[in-house]
Amino acid sequence: MGLLGPVKEGPIAQLGVKLDARGTWPTDERYMSSIPGIFAAGDMRRGQSLVVWAIAEGRQAARGIDLYLMGETT
Repeated sequence: MGLLGPVKEGPIAQLGVKLDARGTWPTDERYMSSIPGIFAAGDMRRGQSLVVWAIAEGRQAARGIDLYLMGETT
């Protein structure tokens, strides 16, 4: 059946993260979700895709997290 999207019960429901029409997490330019301090990347953010996208997005999300926590990134 392939990827059906993130499981909506459990932590996602408990956090109250807003999902888009496809059931993935919309994020801002720093990869932060609708809840400050909660980030998403890869399949969670863009849906089923190539692993190279997930790696690239993981790195960008790490940058966003660094900015959020430290105020800067290198």
